[in-house]
Amino acid sequence: MKPGTITFALVALFSIRAWAQGPEQIQKNDVTAILARDAAIDAHLVKAREAAGFDFTGTLARLCVAPARFPLVVRDAAPNAQVPARNTWYIDPAKIFDNLYFVGSKIHNSWALVSSEGIIILDTLFTYNSEEEIVGGLKKLGLDPLQVKYVIITHAHGDHVGGAKLLQDLSHAKIVMGAPDWDSIERSVNGYPAGKPKRDITADDGQKITLGGTSVTVVTTPGHTPGTLSMIFNVKDNGKPLTVVYSGGTAFNFPSTGPNFDIYARSQAKLAAAAAAAGATVFLSNHSEFDNAVAKIRMIASRKPGEPHPFEIGKEAIARYFILGQECAAAAKLRFSDAP
Repeated sequence: MKPGTITFALVALFSIRAWAQGPEQIQKNDVTAILARDAAIDAHLVKAREAAGFDFTGTLARLCVAPARFPLVVRDAAPNAQVPARNTWYIDPAKIFDNLYFVGSKIHNSWALVSSEGIIILDTLFTYNSEEEIVGGLKKLGLDPLQVKYVIITHAHGDHVGGAKLLQDLSHAKIVMGAPDWDSIERSVNGYPAGKPKRDITADDGQKITLGGTSVTVVTTPGHTPGTLSMIFNVKDNGKPLTVVYSGGTAFNFPSTGPNFDIYARSQAKLAAAAAAAGATVFLSNHSEFDNAVAKIRMIASRKPGEPHPFEIGKEAIARYFILGQECAAAAKLRFSDAP
């Protein structure tokens, strides 16, 4: 029998079955399937809510309560038509740990990890505010922007890669990024009106970026973008060593397909395992929405001797954060189950 005949025969068979069932039976089957899917979604949402507790309400809201659905084709970003008012994004820089400083904005985070031989910057905000927040912030903190030796970009979205070219031009810093995200920058037509950073270091899984005895271990976590990078590194709190896990991409702003949600969930599990193996007790990200950076910075200012550090949330809470991501991804996959 020819392939076309087989296909025709299968279509005819399913048509006969559907006709034999009748409209009422078909509708009943559809309702049963929908109820089963909704029950499975609810089960994932309950697990996500339990994992979030009161620690990660922002992440729960973004990923589980109101996840956005994105089309199968994502267009190149257009340049910002208007710079937001300064009071909507500006915030003073702050010392977070002995060797880690916040040079971000009210919504987007940028961090300066200081070593004996220079500075490693983690993420670089937008083009419009990176000079004031990062360069100006370093100066306010008594740090020299010309000592920035490495810039690690978690992913090539405009709110994190915007200041990369500025720092590359200013201090000749080496820019570290995942290969797929370097590729996306090079393909971009509209996304970099002020110029693109030139391709520099392409990060590999497990790669260490080391400067003056300070090392940042790269963990590739595709999902948010194909080349998203996360990190593990050490800081000190009044001399006490602590391990940080830095989540490089959180929201579901990728094409809403089942395989993409699976990739995201696997990366969450991978980073959870890396954090557990490293004994991480501090959680950071590149959005205050997810790590509550701005609120915790205020808490540091009033911290009394002997009180725990606001950013040190413990191994158990960190494990729950990544369970939250996996459960929300599973729920979103079911919600958008009509996508391939």
